[in-house]
Amino acid sequence: MNAEVISLGCRLNIAESERIRALLGATADVVVINSCAVTAEAVRQTRQAIRKARRARPDARLLVTGCATEIERDQLAAMPEIDGLVPNAAKLDARVWREAKDHGNSSPLPLAGAVGGGSVAANAAPDHTHPPLTPPASGRGTVSHTRAFVAVQNGCDHACTFCVIPQGRGPSRSLSVADVLREVELHLGQGAQEVVLTGVDVTSWGHDLPNHPRLGALVRAILDAFPRLTRLRMSSLDGIEVDAALFELFAGEPRLMPHLHLSLQHGDDLILKRMKRRHLRADAISLVQRLRARRPDITVGADLIAGFPTEDEAMHRANLRIVRELGIVHGHVFPYSPRPRTPAARMPQVDTATIKRRAAELRKTAAEVRQGWLRTLVGTPQSVLAENDGTGHAASFARVAVPKGTGAGAILTITPTKLVEGLLQ
Repeated sequence: MNAEVISLGCRLNIAESERIRALLGATADVVVINSCAVTAEAVRQTRQAIRKARRARPDARLLVTGCATEIERDQLAAMPEIDGLVPNAAKLDARVWREAKDHGNSSPLPLAGAVGGGSVAANAAPDHTHPPLTPPASGRGTVSHTRAFVAVQNGCDHACTFCVIPQGRGPSRSLSVADVLREVELHLGQGAQEVVLTGVDVTSWGHDLPNHPRLGALVRAILDAFPRLTRLRMSSLDGIEVDAALFELFAGEPRLMPHLHLSLQHGDDLILKRMKRRHLRADAISLVQRLRARRPDITVGADLIAGFPTEDEAMHRANLRIVRELGIVHGHVFPYSPRPRTPAARMPQVDTATIKRRAAELRKTAAEVRQGWLRTLVGTPQSVLAENDGTGHAASFARVAVPKGTGAGAILTITPTKLVEGLLQ
C-alpha cells in the first residue's frame, strides 16, 4: 500500500505534509495525520480524520503529528486507532519516517525523536525543543502540484490571548534567503506554476537572520531570481508588519498576486486590545485604502473570530461592519473556543448559542460581500491557473471554471459570462 498523508488546518501544514510525503516515499504502508489544534473544532476534525483513516486502512501504521500532538497529547494518546505520535518539532526529521517505514506494520511502536535520538512513545511528554528551520534535503523534492507552498517561517513570538499555536510551534524561526530560493527552484523544476509563501507568522520572517531582513526583501529576491515565476502569492499576513518594500510590491508588482489575506481577527478596538493584537481597526482600514489607491483590483481576505470573551452586541456589530468596510471577499470565520493554557480561556465567556449566531451572521455578511464582488468579475478577462478538478483560481483567488480537457497547471485567460453558485463560468 502507498503512504498517505492527511493534512488538516493551515497552509503551513500543507507545505509540511508535502515534505513528509517525500520523506516517506511511495511504498510505505503508513498513514500520517498532520493535525491542527487552533480551535476545539479543529481538534474534533483531527479525531474524526484519525477514526476515518483507521477504518479505511485497518492494517496500516497510523501516526499523528502536528499541533494537536503537543496541545492535546494525552487525549490523542488514549485513542486506540493511533500507533504513535510524532512531536511537531520532529515532523520533518528524516530519521522518524525512516524508522516508521523500517518497522512495517508493527503496532504500537515508539518513534525516533528529532533531536538526539531516543524514542517518543504515544504517551510521552511534549517535545518543546524546536530546531532551526531547514529546507528539503537536496534532490529529494516534493510531490508536484500546480501550486507550491513554501514554508519560509515557523513558530510565533507573540502572545495573542486566544492563541494556542505557540505552544505547538514554538518561537519564530526563519528560513534563509538562499534556502528559500533553493526550495522555490525545486518546485519550479517540478512544474509548479504558482508559489505561495507560508508560515505561522510570515511577516515576522527575517527577525532572527543576520541583519534582520524584512519580508519585502525576500519577496523581491524571489522575483528577481526567477523571472519565469509569473505567480507569487502570500498567505495570511499581519498587516501591522507589512514593511515598505512589501507594500510597494503589492501596490505595483504584477507577478505578486493582488490578494491580501489579513490576520485581522476582529473589528472592535477593545476586543483587539483584549486579544493582545498589535493593530487597531484604523490600521487595517488605512492599509487596505492605501493599497487600493495604488492597485484597485487588490482583493482582501481576513481571519475573524466571533464571540471572543466579553464581546457584546455593539462589538459584534463592529465586527460585521469591518467586513463591508474592507470589502472582505475571502472571509475565514472562526467561532471562538477556549484553548488550553490561554489567557482568553480565563476571561468571561460568551455563551455557545450566541457565539454560533454571531459566527453565522459574520459568514452571511462575508458571503454577501463576496457574491457582490464576484458579480463584478463577470464579463472581465481573468488570468486563471487551472487545477485538476475542472476549475482554477484567478489572480484574485476567485474560483473560475476552465474549459473541459484543460490540463492542470495551464494558465489561460478566461472571460466568464455568468456566476453559478459562487463559481465563475
